[in-house]
Amino acid sequence: MAKRPSTTLPKYKRPRHHRRHRGFFRKLLGFLVKLIVALILLSILWVVAYRFINPPITATMIGDIAAGRGATRDWMDLDTMDRDMVRAAIGAEDSKFCQHSGFDFDAIQDAVKRNASGGRIRGGSTISQQTAKNAFLWQGGGYARKGAEAWFTFLIEQIWGKRRIMEVYLNLAETGIGTYGANAGSMRYFGHDASAMSATEAARIAAILPLPKKRGAIAPKGFTRRYGNSIAARIGVVGRDGLDACVYQGRTVPVSKAPPISKTKRPLPGAEYETATPPPPQASVDETPVEPPVDFGLEQAPGDTPAVDAPVSEEPLANEPVPAEEPVVSENVS
Repeated sequence: MAKRPSTTLPKYKRPRHHRRHRGFFRKLLGFLVKLIVALILLSILWVVAYRFINPPITATMIGDIAAGRGATRDWMDLDTMDRDMVRAAIGAEDSKFCQHSGFDFDAIQDAVKRNASGGRIRGGSTISQQTAKNAFLWQGGGYARKGAEAWFTFLIEQIWGKRRIMEVYLNLAETGIGTYGANAGSMRYFGHDASAMSATEAARIAAILPLPKKRGAIAPKGFTRRYGNSIAARIGVVGRDGLDACVYQGRTVPVSKAPPISKTKRPLPGAEYETATPPPPQASVDETPVEPPVDFGLEQAPGDTPAVDAPVSEEPLANEPVPAEEPVVSENVS
């Protein structure tokens, strides 16, 4: 007896399993496309909003607050901030800030070659890239974060412009543990705001921008001072060559003012994070080379006995006048 078919539908109308799988993948692909389009539109709206609204908080600030370090920031626009601070940031971080469109490919290639040679790892990020990371993303590496950083860098270059990028950068960049922005850093280290800064003060703030939490602990003692002096010299070059012209194009340049004299001695930026017992020195591009002793041509003759340094006496010589003691001035404390 012939077996009855389980269905009376013709073969061409019967459902097939591969059709179900094909429908599932189509739905998944459609969902992913919609998700990507939604993220693109959301990111554009986010960047447009920050074009007019100062970022209220960042992922790095949230991390500091969660760790109990707090987050101190005092926003200051570029119409008020000292121009030397802008020049110091350009001289230290991105000398081609006004020339590139967000990416300095020459610096990126140099960084790749330097890192491949086995030296100290350095990045080639521009101020625009650092601003995109600080405002919209999180710290750390990874291809996902780098890709998002490139996208946001492109957006802020097209929507914000150079002036807004610099303003956001100088107000979101870390200038110490729990301290954000050049103005808050100036208040912390120098006791006055960033509206009037000397070239040395601006350079020392810029010197700790790359590693505000670690630089003082891992660098040789006094590195912040030496690097700051180097940046202070670059400030004049930036001003002479007009490397900050795009920031003030069509705007009134703030009047240069002398910083107020601080009566309270404050620590050098980064110095409070240096360890009391610094780690052993390591080969680094930041180490100062040891200079060989200067040969003045005073060679020892054969047979001469080496000279022994005589002990230094604190007594004055016969013909040396005795220094006069400073008079002691007594103060009446009321």
